[in-house]
Amino acid sequence: MTGRDMSYAAVMGRKNEIMKKAIGIDYQTFESGGLAFDYERMMREASYSLEEIQQIQYSTGVGNTPILELANLTALARKFAPAGKGARIFIKDEACNPSGSFKARRAANAVYHAKKHGYKGVVTATSGNYGAAVASQCAMRGLKCIVVQECYDSRMIGQPEILEKQRACEAYGAEVVQLTVGPELFYTFLSLLEETGYFNASLYTPFGIAGVETLGYELVTQFREKLGRAPEKVVITHAGGGNVTGTARGLLKAGATGTEVVGASVDLSGLHMASDKDFNRKSFTTGHTGFGIPFATWPDRADVPRNAARPLRYLDRYLLVKQGEVFYITEALAVLEGLERGPAGNTSLTAAFALAQTMDRDHFIVVQETEYTGAGKHPLPQISFAKQNGIEILFGDPDTEVPGKNIVFPDSPERIRLRDFDLAKARTSYIRNSVTQAKRESISKEDLAFLAAETKSDENFVLGVLKELNVSVK
Repeated sequence: MTGRDMSYAAVMGRKNEIMKKAIGIDYQTFESGGLAFDYERMMREASYSLEEIQQIQYSTGVGNTPILELANLTALARKFAPAGKGARIFIKDEACNPSGSFKARRAANAVYHAKKHGYKGVVTATSGNYGAAVASQCAMRGLKCIVVQECYDSRMIGQPEILEKQRACEAYGAEVVQLTVGPELFYTFLSLLEETGYFNASLYTPFGIAGVETLGYELVTQFREKLGRAPEKVVITHAGGGNVTGTARGLLKAGATGTEVVGASVDLSGLHMASDKDFNRKSFTTGHTGFGIPFATWPDRADVPRNAARPLRYLDRYLLVKQGEVFYITEALAVLEGLERGPAGNTSLTAAFALAQTMDRDHFIVVQETEYTGAGKHPLPQISFAKQNGIEILFGDPDTEVPGKNIVFPDSPERIRLRDFDLAKARTSYIRNSVTQAKRESISKEDLAFLAAETKSDENFVLGVLKELNVSVK
């Protein structure tokens, strides 16, 4: 490292070189020279088979988590549903994994790969659950672990949920590099990878995404064994897109082609995720629109050259919920079902509670993950912290909630509503971002087919968007 330019510009300029060494994937192998790249070939050749991943995960106690029926929440939903409506609500209890979340599936695969290829340790940049999962897996496999985490605003004040995740990472033996919010996260991450020679346990590698495929596959297998068929709908908390992508791919590998994939995010519109001012004015650190929408409409903003998480390839519907609604359902899950679980899974549970009321009573709807809860992740410290930051706490109609100004708890369960985010708008934004980032005035037929697959649309839809952008197909 002696004599190497470690300025921000120089390190960022070496990012592809650093990433190639730290991941061991030559992403150019899968490039076509245009917008397109061979996504399925990348997933197939740069990772492991489903059967191999199952064995990797089972060797460290990951996976085989139970399906639980939420009979009391189902009964509550039916009180507000039209006659004959009110699907049975289930959860897949991923809190049973060693580190308490589905992220253990991603981490098990990544850490196994790092050990197999001779890396002495791993580095990951994460808000926390994944960091804890990586640290847990590293402890099991005898590797060093560094977690780079945005913990604080410029006043060095940290949100309770983030500090709880920091505690969890350190409890498993990781070194946590704590940063204030801002652009230094990626720079610090790259610098550590270069300095240590450790593996990049990114959330967005093929290893990480393929690790989640076992979740979707297990889910379908368990439903068929217990209830005779796959569920009609699977609701997945959507942030960076890996949860949606991996689970949906697992559903397809299990042959559940008729199961609808529904994403859910907390509506934090109006708050900027990289803003020091807004950092502590939100009560959710993941599973919100600040990640969900940007990563859907431009996934390659990630810390790898080609993100293996491509949520628009798989989403059939995308629902938004309010902060107050999620806190309400979190308490309802504990009081009615005897299950204390953390905020991310309860985001999709909130959407499922409203969505179940539109479905037939003999249908199944499943929330595909839960996570552990802890001191900082519990609603009470989050609400207290919000009040300390000038957020008004109200009861009433959650549709009056303004992120960063108030949190509105529903004054009745019937106030929890469905709010669709327009996927056509997201698909249009993705196509626009693709041609804009590449500075293209024309694209190939291969690129056209790629964009149709990327947006789960068809070539006519893509051509319509390209026409508005004055981009031709040659």
